[in-house]
Amino acid sequence: MNTIHVDVVSAEESIFSGEARFVALPGEAGELGIYPRHTPLITRIKAGSVRIELADGGEEFVFVAGGILEVQPNCVTVLSDTAIRGKDLDDEKANEARQAAEEAVKNAKTDLDLAKASSELAIMAAQISALRRYRGKK
Repeated sequence: MNTIHVDVVSAEESIFSGEARFVALPGEAGELGIYPRHTPLITRIKAGSVRIELADGGEEFVFVAGGILEVQPNCVTVLSDTAIRGKDLDDEKANEARQAAEEAVKNAKTDLDLAKASSELAIMAAQISALRRYRGKK
């Protein structure tokens, strides 16, 4: 069987490391699909779900809040400040954080405050979307 090694790493820890048949993740210009022997690539990714089709046929989901993707023919590395395993996503916390971000957008007094709050709101919306995708697959 043809596989590719995948590492998903956050600022705090290694979130996933293993062999996969396929990886899908949100690139800045659209969804990226990576198979073994993919052309080398380095690009930024946006907030969303990383779907890893495991060598044994199972799937692993990881939410990333943006980051960097490096692809080599036999290895995929995803680096993100924030990465959360699908099974560790918390619906209640995500919705509370989204509501707080919406309030921050409404109460922003400067362009910088608005930009920060808007960015946080986009990340939380992506996290909630990732959570729904993960729960739908279970």
